[in-house]
Amino acid sequence: MAAPALRNIAIIAHVDHGKTTLVDQMLAQGGAFRENEARAERAMDSNALERERGITILAKCTSIVWHDMRINVVDTPGHADFGGEVERILSMVDGCVLLVDASESVMPQTKFVLGKALARGLRPIVVLNKVDRPSAQPDQALNDIFELFLAIGASDEQADFPALYASGKEGWAVKDMGDARRDLTPLFETIVAHVPPPEPAHRQDEPFALLATILDSDPFLGRVLTGRIEAGRVKTGDAVKVLSRDGNELARGRLTKLLAYRGLKRTPVESAEAGDIIAVAGLENATVADTIGALDLAAPIPADPIDPPTLAITVSINDSPLAGRAGDKVQSRVIRDRLMREAESNVAIRVREADNKDSFEVAGRGELQLGVLIETMRREGFEVSISRPRVLTREENGDRLEPIEEAVIDVDEEFSGVVIEKMSLRKAELQDMRPSGGGKTRLTFHAPSRGLVGYHGEFLTDTRGSGVMNRLFHAWAPWKGEIPGRRNGALISNDNGQSTAYALWNLEERGQMFIGDGEDVYEGMIIGENSRGEDLDVNPMKGKKLTNVRASGKDESIRLTPPRRLSLEQAIAWIDDDELVEVTPAAIRIRKMWLDPHERKRRAKASA
Repeated sequence: MAAPALRNIAIIAHVDHGKTTLVDQMLAQGGAFRENEARAERAMDSNALERERGITILAKCTSIVWHDMRINVVDTPGHADFGGEVERILSMVDGCVLLVDASESVMPQTKFVLGKALARGLRPIVVLNKVDRPSAQPDQALNDIFELFLAIGASDEQADFPALYASGKEGWAVKDMGDARRDLTPLFETIVAHVPPPEPAHRQDEPFALLATILDSDPFLGRVLTGRIEAGRVKTGDAVKVLSRDGNELARGRLTKLLAYRGLKRTPVESAEAGDIIAVAGLENATVADTIGALDLAAPIPADPIDPPTLAITVSINDSPLAGRAGDKVQSRVIRDRLMREAESNVAIRVREADNKDSFEVAGRGELQLGVLIETMRREGFEVSISRPRVLTREENGDRLEPIEEAVIDVDEEFSGVVIEKMSLRKAELQDMRPSGGGKTRLTFHAPSRGLVGYHGEFLTDTRGSGVMNRLFHAWAPWKGEIPGRRNGALISNDNGQSTAYALWNLEERGQMFIGDGEDVYEGMIIGENSRGEDLDVNPMKGKKLTNVRASGKDESIRLTPPRRLSLEQAIAWIDDDELVEVTPAAIRIRKMWLDPHERKRRAKASA
């Protein structure tokens, strides 16, 4: 296809502002589906975890044909934890659609993705989504967006952006609120008119060069690398070489397959040229940020540096008494290989071996990103132990700096006082407080990342589930001192066996249970949260003593309070420095790092 008939765009937005739903409608109206074809909602969220959580985790490419124009579209994640995906993707496109919820207006991730797009020199198209909602305030949202463009240094050309009003769910867009609401034609027209054709189209006669941006695997093709052809032409079977970011030649090979995006499918093609986004197979040693090029290519394509990780956990082998019962991947060698593969394809994650050879330090952008990685491994059959997250600090001019996050919180007015109080205990500083409509207040804080670890569950309890908190890395700042940890102690099993209803019923006055009747427990395993501040060793297996006098139906009268089941992220956030989360395909348990109570006492004395 001729280069002028091609456009490469990314859809960028804050989480839950409707990116994936809009792409669904673009695909449908671009003819990607047959009229009678069954299709899933949020077709781009193909990963099982994405469907369960309702969020986009991995960036994905698709292609739409509108009239005589092919539009390559990249759907990007909205969560700040997956910002590394957004940063890579923007190097593949020539324009972007900035999607903003007309009810929520500008949010932290809106600022993040827009800043990255403007820094690359892209000229965004603004789409105000969900304008059909009763709570929508499109005029106010448009003013907020314009102020944001100016605040983060947009050029005059970038600030002169086209704006459309849309409902991604209903599948229409208009240039003016009074226009007839039919379909997405105004959006397609704006993309074609506003987004320039790929610059590499003018470099067709140069040596072939492609910057690898996305890495995934295929059971038949092996490693598959996706990127945009920056220069030249390529055919299936061509000999190529792989250059690292610093220009070293890593390998040579042949491209066994060229795959182009056609709708939701990757279709084999014989050739491709500068400007198009393609996937290539046949190179075992190439990875993200490497340049794949012709044998006479002199220099690699520059790859932008990625923002550094701010949070780390230690992943180690599962050495509990129940280890190896549910998973088949338990050896440190297998765990290491899996983590290294993740670090290779996910540029926002870093992995290094810890001092203990059976454990590894995994650093990332946030609790959600690290939680998704561990959950994925759990489903693959891994058994691991996870430590409490800790922030990564840096030294600068003799000062210890820590990451500070901007937290934007929407709560009902009645809960704003308790949220401000709890955030101040975590060394957060209130930056702004304003009404956000519907009886809600929007609070903006600058808070240390370590102060927000584990706070989300408490925040939902304090706001009775009605509060919404969004976080984004803001800056590095001097260490803000000690922050109080968990207020409640743990209820710890003092023996191995199975829990009994009678024992748990007697323990309920001590605190809240994490386990139910008839579950396997072991010495050092945490079975609940103490209502007081200290840890307490308890016996969850104690049975009722038999007597000669027994009342009919007495045993059946025991009614246990349903246990509090912690999700993986909640468990990781709940634990203290001397505790671990045991993760297996069948269960998530919490335990003490040292199972023996005498060893725990010795360690506590030594640290004191």
